[in-house]
Amino acid sequence: MYLEYFQLKAEPFNIAPNPNLLFPSNRHQEAIGYLRYGLRGAGGFVMLTGEVGTGKTMVSRAVLGDLPENIKVAYILNPTLNKIQLLKSVCESFEIEIDDANDHKCLSDGLQKFLVDQHNQGQSCLLVIDEAQHLAPEALEQLRLFTNIETNDKKLLQIILIGQPELQEKLNTRELRQLAQRITARYHLLPLTQDETFAYINHRIQAVGGIRPLFEKKAMQLIYSYGKGTPRLINLLSDRALMGAYATNQLQVNAQLVKQAAKEILGIEQEHVSMWQRYKWIGAVAIVAALTGVSITLAL
Repeated sequence: MYLEYFQLKAEPFNIAPNPNLLFPSNRHQEAIGYLRYGLRGAGGFVMLTGEVGTGKTMVSRAVLGDLPENIKVAYILNPTLNKIQLLKSVCESFEIEIDDANDHKCLSDGLQKFLVDQHNQGQSCLLVIDEAQHLAPEALEQLRLFTNIETNDKKLLQIILIGQPELQEKLNTRELRQLAQRITARYHLLPLTQDETFAYINHRIQAVGGIRPLFEKKAMQLIYSYGKGTPRLINLLSDRALMGAYATNQLQVNAQLVKQAAKEILGIEQEHVSMWQRYKWIGAVAIVAALTGVSITLAL
Protein backbone atom coordinates (compact mmCIF):
# COMPACT_ATOMS: atom_id res chain seq x y z
CA MET A 1 0.00 0.00 0.00
CA TYR A 2 2.82 2.44 0.85
CA LEU A 3 5.24 1.27 -1.87
CA GLU A 4 4.42 3.97 -4.41
CA TYR A 5 4.36 6.65 -1.73
CA PHE A 6 7.93 5.82 -0.63
CA GLN A 7 9.05 4.83 -4.17
CA LEU A 8 9.84 1.23 -3.25
CA LYS A 9 9.75 -1.79 -5.58
CA ALA A 10 8.71 -4.31 -2.91
CA GLU A 11 7.90 -4.51 0.79
CA PRO A 12 11.22 -4.02 2.60
CA PHE A 13 10.12 -5.65 5.85
CA ASN A 14 8.25 -8.69 4.63
CA ILE A 15 8.86 -11.46 7.20
CA ALA A 16 9.15 -14.17 4.52
CA PRO A 17 12.73 -15.57 4.54
CA ASN A 18 13.83 -14.05 1.21
CA PRO A 19 17.61 -14.56 0.81
CA ASN A 20 17.73 -11.55 -1.53
CA LEU A 21 17.04 -9.34 1.50
CA LEU A 22 19.59 -11.01 3.76
CA PHE A 23 21.48 -8.43 5.81
CA PRO A 24 25.18 -9.40 5.87
CA SER A 25 25.83 -8.83 9.57
CA ASN A 26 28.95 -10.39 11.06
CA ARG A 27 26.77 -12.94 12.87
CA HIS A 28 24.83 -13.97 9.79
CA GLN A 29 27.99 -14.17 7.68
CA GLU A 30 29.62 -16.36 10.32
CA ALA A 31 26.57 -18.62 10.45
CA ILE A 32 26.63 -19.05 6.67
CA GLY A 33 30.36 -19.77 6.82
CA TYR A 34 29.93 -22.44 9.49
CA LEU A 35 27.16 -24.17 7.56
CA ARG A 36 29.16 -24.16 4.34
CA TYR A 37 32.20 -25.47 6.17
CA GLY A 38 30.18 -28.31 7.64
CA LEU A 39 28.69 -29.24 4.28
CA ARG A 40 32.13 -29.45 2.68
CA GLY A 41 33.00 -32.32 5.00
CA ALA A 42 32.48 -36.01 4.49
CA GLY A 43 29.04 -36.08 6.07
CA GLY A 44 27.33 -36.07 9.44
CA PHE A 45 25.40 -33.26 11.08
CA VAL A 46 25.54 -29.48 10.89
CA MET A 47 23.52 -27.52 13.47
CA LEU A 48 22.21 -23.94 13.49
CA THR A 49 20.41 -22.66 16.59
CA GLY A 50 19.04 -19.32 17.72
CA GLU A 51 16.09 -17.70 19.45
CA VAL A 52 12.78 -17.21 17.64
CA GLY A 53 13.00 -14.68 14.82
CA THR A 54 16.79 -14.29 14.70
CA GLY A 55 17.02 -15.32 11.04
CA LYS A 56 17.87 -19.03 11.12
CA THR A 57 15.64 -19.92 8.18
CA MET A 58 16.94 -16.95 6.18
CA VAL A 59 20.52 -18.14 6.73
CA SER A 60 19.67 -21.70 5.72
CA ARG A 61 17.92 -20.50 2.55
CA ALA A 62 20.98 -18.46 1.63
CA VAL A 63 23.18 -21.54 2.02
CA LEU A 64 20.79 -23.82 0.12
CA GLY A 65 20.50 -21.31 -2.71
CA ASP A 66 24.25 -21.52 -3.29
CA LEU A 67 24.62 -25.31 -3.36
CA PRO A 68 26.17 -27.17 -6.32
CA GLU A 69 23.72 -28.72 -8.78
CA ASN A 70 24.78 -32.25 -7.85
CA ILE A 71 23.22 -32.02 -4.37
CA LYS A 72 19.65 -33.23 -3.87
CA VAL A 73 17.87 -31.52 -0.98
CA ALA A 74 14.97 -32.74 1.16
CA TYR A 75 13.42 -30.10 3.44
CA ILE A 76 11.19 -30.99 6.39
CA LEU A 77 9.27 -28.16 8.04
CA ASN A 78 7.06 -30.10 10.47
CA PRO A 79 9.27 -32.38 12.57
CA THR A 80 6.71 -33.25 15.25
CA LEU A 81 6.94 -36.86 14.10
CA ASN A 82 7.79 -40.25 15.52
CA LYS A 83 10.62 -42.23 13.94
CA ILE A 84 8.39 -44.04 11.41
CA GLN A 85 6.68 -40.81 10.33
CA LEU A 86 10.05 -39.08 10.06
CA LEU A 87 11.48 -41.85 7.88
CA LYS A 88 8.37 -41.71 5.71
CA SER A 89 8.64 -37.92 5.37
CA VAL A 90 12.30 -38.18 4.35
CA CYS A 91 11.46 -40.73 1.65
CA GLU A 92 8.59 -38.55 0.40
CA SER A 93 10.81 -35.46 0.31
CA PHE A 94 13.38 -37.31 -1.80
CA GLU A 95 10.51 -38.67 -3.95
CA ILE A 96 11.44 -42.27 -3.19
CA GLU A 97 8.76 -44.79 -4.16
CA ILE A 98 8.13 -47.32 -1.39
CA ASP A 99 5.97 -50.46 -1.75
CA ASP A 100 4.78 -50.37 1.86
CA ALA A 101 5.11 -46.83 3.24
CA ASN A 102 4.07 -47.96 6.71
CA ASP A 103 6.72 -50.62 7.11
CA HIS A 104 9.94 -49.48 8.80
CA LYS A 105 12.15 -52.00 6.98
CA CYS A 106 10.73 -51.10 3.57
CA LEU A 107 11.30 -47.41 4.27
CA SER A 108 14.84 -47.96 5.54
CA ASP A 109 15.77 -50.23 2.65
CA GLY A 110 14.29 -47.79 0.16
CA LEU A 111 16.22 -44.85 1.60
CA GLN A 112 19.47 -46.81 1.69
CA LYS A 113 19.10 -47.95 -1.93
CA PHE A 114 18.29 -44.40 -3.02
CA LEU A 115 21.37 -42.94 -1.28
CA VAL A 116 23.67 -45.59 -2.76
CA ASP A 117 22.22 -45.07 -6.25
CA GLN A 118 22.66 -41.30 -5.99
CA HIS A 119 26.26 -41.74 -4.85
CA ASN A 120 26.99 -44.03 -7.79
CA GLN A 121 25.59 -41.35 -10.10
CA GLY A 122 27.86 -38.69 -8.59
CA GLN A 123 25.03 -37.05 -6.62
CA SER A 124 25.02 -36.06 -2.96
CA CYS A 125 21.99 -35.90 -0.64
CA LEU A 126 21.19 -33.32 2.00
CA LEU A 127 18.37 -33.41 4.55
CA VAL A 128 17.34 -30.12 6.21
CA ILE A 129 15.07 -30.19 9.25
CA ASP A 130 13.67 -26.88 10.49
CA GLU A 131 12.27 -26.45 14.01
CA ALA A 132 14.30 -29.50 14.98
CA GLN A 133 13.85 -28.80 18.71
CA HIS A 134 10.42 -30.48 18.34
CA LEU A 135 11.94 -33.82 17.34
CA ALA A 136 11.46 -36.57 19.91
CA PRO A 137 14.63 -38.30 21.16
CA GLU A 138 13.70 -41.46 19.26
CA ALA A 139 13.38 -39.46 16.04
CA LEU A 140 16.75 -37.79 16.62
CA GLU A 141 18.28 -41.22 17.17
CA GLN A 142 16.67 -42.31 13.90
CA LEU A 143 18.49 -39.44 12.18
CA ARG A 144 21.79 -40.68 13.58
CA LEU A 145 21.11 -44.09 12.09
CA PHE A 146 20.52 -42.44 8.70
CA THR A 147 24.13 -41.27 8.76
CA ASN A 148 25.34 -44.86 9.21
CA ILE A 149 24.73 -45.30 5.48
CA GLU A 150 28.23 -44.65 4.19
CA THR A 151 31.15 -45.66 2.01
CA ASN A 152 34.71 -46.07 3.27
CA ASP A 153 35.35 -42.32 3.03
CA LYS A 154 31.97 -40.59 2.95
CA LYS A 155 28.57 -40.61 4.61
CA LEU A 156 25.87 -40.69 1.96
CA LEU A 157 23.49 -38.35 3.78
CA GLN A 158 24.31 -34.98 5.30
CA ILE A 159 21.85 -33.41 7.72
CA ILE A 160 21.30 -29.79 8.77
CA LEU A 161 19.40 -29.33 12.04
CA ILE A 162 17.86 -25.89 12.55
CA GLY A 163 16.22 -25.10 15.85
CA GLN A 164 15.78 -23.02 18.97
CA PRO A 165 18.17 -23.29 21.97
CA GLU A 166 16.14 -26.19 23.35
CA LEU A 167 17.71 -28.32 20.61
CA GLN A 168 21.13 -27.87 22.22
CA GLU A 169 19.68 -28.91 25.57
CA LYS A 170 18.27 -32.11 24.05
CA LEU A 171 21.60 -33.03 22.47
CA ASN A 172 23.37 -32.58 25.80
CA THR A 173 21.43 -35.50 27.26
CA ARG A 174 23.16 -38.86 27.71
CA GLU A 175 20.80 -40.75 25.40
CA LEU A 176 21.72 -38.51 22.44
CA ARG A 177 25.47 -38.23 23.08
CA GLN A 178 26.30 -40.32 20.00
CA LEU A 179 24.41 -37.91 17.76
CA ALA A 180 26.04 -34.89 19.43
CA GLN A 181 29.47 -36.34 18.66
CA ARG A 182 28.61 -36.44 14.95
CA ILE A 183 27.97 -32.71 14.65
CA THR A 184 30.82 -31.39 12.52
CA ALA A 185 29.86 -27.69 12.68
CA ARG A 186 27.50 -25.73 14.88
CA TYR A 187 26.57 -22.06 15.27
CA HIS A 188 24.26 -20.16 17.61
CA LEU A 189 22.75 -17.06 16.00
CA LEU A 190 22.42 -14.05 18.30
CA PRO A 191 20.20 -10.93 17.88
CA LEU A 192 21.54 -7.81 16.18
CA THR A 193 23.30 -5.04 18.07
CA GLN A 194 21.90 -1.50 18.00
CA ASP A 195 24.30 -0.40 15.26
CA GLU A 196 23.48 -3.52 13.26
CA THR A 197 19.77 -2.79 13.69
CA PHE A 198 20.24 0.68 12.20
CA ALA A 199 22.21 -0.79 9.28
CA TYR A 200 19.65 -3.61 8.89
CA ILE A 201 16.73 -1.19 8.51
CA ASN A 202 18.55 0.95 5.93
CA HIS A 203 19.82 -2.15 4.09
CA ARG A 204 16.32 -3.55 3.67
CA ILE A 205 15.06 -0.24 2.31
CA GLN A 206 17.93 0.06 -0.16
CA ALA A 207 17.47 -3.57 -1.24
CA VAL A 208 13.98 -2.77 -2.59
CA GLY A 209 14.99 0.42 -4.37
CA GLY A 210 14.81 3.01 -1.59
CA ILE A 211 16.96 6.05 -2.35
CA ARG A 212 16.76 7.89 0.98
CA PRO A 213 16.53 7.08 4.70
CA LEU A 214 12.94 6.52 5.82
CA PHE A 215 13.52 6.29 9.59
CA GLU A 216 14.74 8.95 11.99
CA LYS A 217 17.54 7.89 14.33
CA LYS A 218 15.32 8.08 17.41
CA ALA A 219 12.76 5.89 15.66
CA MET A 220 15.40 3.24 14.96
CA GLN A 221 16.60 3.40 18.56
CA LEU A 222 13.06 2.63 19.71
CA ILE A 223 12.74 -0.21 17.21
CA TYR A 224 15.92 -1.73 18.61
CA SER A 225 14.66 -1.23 22.17
CA TYR A 226 11.27 -2.81 21.49
CA GLY A 227 12.55 -5.55 19.18
CA LYS A 228 15.71 -6.35 21.18
CA GLY A 229 17.63 -6.82 17.95
CA THR A 230 15.42 -9.66 16.71
CA PRO A 231 15.02 -9.32 12.91
CA ARG A 232 11.43 -10.60 12.84
CA LEU A 233 10.28 -8.05 15.40
CA ILE A 234 12.28 -5.33 13.65
CA ASN A 235 10.44 -6.20 10.43
CA LEU A 236 7.00 -6.14 12.07
CA LEU A 237 7.60 -2.83 13.84
CA SER A 238 9.21 -1.17 10.83
CA ASP A 239 6.47 -2.26 8.45
CA ARG A 240 3.71 -1.01 10.74
CA ALA A 241 5.54 2.27 11.35
CA LEU A 242 5.95 2.82 7.61
CA MET A 243 2.25 2.23 7.19
CA GLY A 244 1.63 4.86 9.85
CA ALA A 245 3.88 7.35 8.08
CA TYR A 246 2.00 6.74 4.84
CA ALA A 247 -1.38 7.13 6.52
CA THR A 248 -0.37 10.47 8.07
CA ASN A 249 1.47 11.78 4.97
CA GLN A 250 4.88 11.87 6.65
CA LEU A 251 8.08 11.37 4.66
CA GLN A 252 9.97 9.72 7.54
CA VAL A 253 9.09 7.46 10.45
CA ASN A 254 9.47 9.26 13.76
CA ALA A 255 9.53 8.01 17.34
CA GLN A 256 5.80 8.53 17.85
CA LEU A 257 4.96 6.31 14.89
CA VAL A 258 7.18 3.54 16.30
CA LYS A 259 5.48 3.83 19.69
CA GLN A 260 2.11 3.45 17.98
CA ALA A 261 3.41 0.43 16.04
CA ALA A 262 4.67 -1.14 19.27
CA LYS A 263 1.27 -0.59 20.86
CA GLU A 264 -0.52 -2.34 17.99
CA ILE A 265 1.92 -5.23 17.59
CA LEU A 266 3.39 -5.83 21.03
CA GLY A 267 0.84 -4.20 23.34
CA ILE A 268 3.64 -2.03 24.77
CA GLU A 269 1.54 1.02 25.61
CA GLN A 270 -0.60 -0.78 28.18
CA GLU A 271 2.51 -1.61 30.18
CA HIS A 272 3.74 1.97 29.95
CA VAL A 273 0.36 3.38 30.96
CA SER A 274 0.07 1.14 34.00
CA MET A 275 3.56 2.10 35.14
CA TRP A 276 2.76 5.79 34.64
CA GLN A 277 -0.37 5.42 36.71
CA ARG A 278 1.66 3.75 39.43
CA TYR A 279 4.13 6.64 39.49
CA LYS A 280 1.23 9.12 39.73
CA TRP A 281 -0.18 7.18 42.69
CA ILE A 282 3.21 7.07 44.41
CA GLY A 283 3.61 10.81 43.86
CA ALA A 284 0.21 11.49 45.39
CA VAL A 285 1.04 9.36 48.43
CA ALA A 286 4.35 11.15 48.86
CA ILE A 287 2.63 14.55 48.81
CA VAL A 288 0.12 13.44 51.43
CA ALA A 289 2.96 12.07 53.57
CA ALA A 290 4.86 15.34 53.34
CA LEU A 291 1.82 17.38 54.32
CA THR A 292 0.94 15.14 57.26
CA GLY A 293 4.50 14.49 58.44
CA VAL A 294 4.05 10.72 58.17
CA SER A 295 7.07 8.65 57.16
CA ILE A 296 6.10 6.12 54.48
CA THR A 297 8.33 3.54 52.76
CA LEU A 298 7.33 2.66 49.19
CA ALA A 299 8.72 -0.14 47.07
CA LEU A 300 8.55 -0.09 43.28
